[in-house]
Amino acid sequence: MNVVLNIIFSIFSFFWFVIFFYIFISFIFKMLIPLVFWGAFYVQSQDNQVEKMIEFAEIKSQEKAVDLGAGDGKIVIALAKKGIEAHGYEINPILVWKARQKINKARLNKKAFMHWGNLWGKNISDFDIIIIYGISFAMEKLEKKFKKEAKKNARIICNQFCFPTWLPIKKDKKVYLYKK
Repeated sequence: MNVVLNIIFSIFSFFWFVIFFYIFISFIFKMLIPLVFWGAFYVQSQDNQVEKMIEFAEIKSQEKAVDLGAGDGKIVIALAKKGIEAHGYEINPILVWKARQKINKARLNKKAFMHWGNLWGKNISDFDIIIIYGISFAMEKLEKKFKKEAKKNARIICNQFCFPTWLPIKKDKKVYLYKK
């Protein structure tokens, strides 16, 4: 009887160890490492926010869009479903892999593209629509980058955080639209 209880206890302990390990690894790769090394952690945009960003984008055919810090590709996919070429840049390789799987599943390989890379080194001058879910302490630097690099009449949509000096032309709750 003691042997059976020891085996059950060992299996139960191993099960909880695996769960704890998975949560720990998820935390490290999704939140802690990006926050420490690159400035922001992954937070998925709510569906109603994505709808508002798409509305603010005023998408026209033949345009190109980019989501900087694209996470799992939710916004890239939403943009591609509207018929335009959409690119996402994400520093976390696990999220890039997850986004590419979602793009494949949605059969949007010809319109949606996920790139593994740091947004600070990406030139955004080719894009008509720029979407960013920033973080408060990075918004001043992002504002300078967009004013310098964004093409004329580009629509820049920020989720959750606004630019410190650039006034939005539209705002709905925590979604902000800027135009260069």
